[in-house]
Amino acid sequence: MAKHIVGLDIGRNMLRAVEVENADKAKPIIVRFAEIALPEGSVQSGEVREIHTVAAAIKRLWATGGFKSRDVVLGMGNQRVLARDLTVPRAGIQQIRESLPFQVQDMLPVPVSEALLDFYPISEEQTEAGAVVNGLLIAAIKDSVLGNVNAVRRAGLNPVQVDLIPFALTRVLVRGAMQRGTIAVIDIGASTTNVVITTNGVPQFVRMIPAGGEDLTKALVNRLEVGPAQAEMAKRTRGLNSAPVSSELEQFTAEVVHTVSGDLLNSLRNTLNYFANTRQNDPIQAIMLTGGGAQLSGFAQALGDVMRVQIIQADPFAGLDMSRAVKSSAPGEHVAMTVALGLALGSAA
Repeated sequence: MAKHIVGLDIGRNMLRAVEVENADKAKPIIVRFAEIALPEGSVQSGEVREIHTVAAAIKRLWATGGFKSRDVVLGMGNQRVLARDLTVPRAGIQQIRESLPFQVQDMLPVPVSEALLDFYPISEEQTEAGAVVNGLLIAAIKDSVLGNVNAVRRAGLNPVQVDLIPFALTRVLVRGAMQRGTIAVIDIGASTTNVVITTNGVPQFVRMIPAGGEDLTKALVNRLEVGPAQAEMAKRTRGLNSAPVSSELEQFTAEVVHTVSGDLLNSLRNTLNYFANTRQNDPIQAIMLTGGGAQLSGFAQALGDVMRVQIIQADPFAGLDMSRAVKSSAPGEHVAMTVALGLALGSAA
């Protein structure tokens, strides 16, 4: 594989990329990272809608970030990607993958011919019917994947791999002590919240919730009748804090923030409780929180109160070797790069 490779995270309103050297070695080095804004509407829910516009933005990102490699790993993780438990007869991984179209049609919202299928094995066991493999079915709508791939190609780059964003998250965050026990990783993006639960470092459960930090901004725009920049400022200033309000406008803002954030908290609680109820021998011991939406003041504490487990704020670059330029950057910039870093590291898998 290439000595240098870049993980590219195509978000709703931002492009983020991380270049890694020696991703297949014991100690990969983070060489550089950068981000730029995307034009409104060019990407929706992680899917490229305007290929030429996004391709032009990718070219600008490469120029401004100084990326040397043209080999790119892309990520997918939105409501057009499905991850479900699946048990199949034991066989080689290639044979299992070839058999998927004949086994999973009832699980898909579209015909098999319109989906890209993969299988992630987790464990094996012996049943009355014979040996089986338990794992995760991964299915993505072809069009949603190809739009992103084509934008990268039009930018003059080489898409070498498409990875599942929840897997990329665990690759970065579930390391060291976090590989022991059962850990939930929650990444709150602009329009999608990714949840992946691992036991002893192995992903067991994946869900992609069609909600994120942008929902709160939009709600404030509509209900306060202000522009997006003002709504974003109001969101960051108010947060989920219990500080007293000083005006009717601030009271209304607080109500909107609590209502919309409460909806996401309820979705997360239901998702995590579903896992707990179906795997009672693997209680969740901690939640690793990351993503731009997770930076809302008071959200981590509110989630901890709802789930009654320890909340850990992610530091994706912790313990990894970094170039001098990366070390000198602001620590807060690292969190936004979690997905892109995980994608680059996954190129070695």
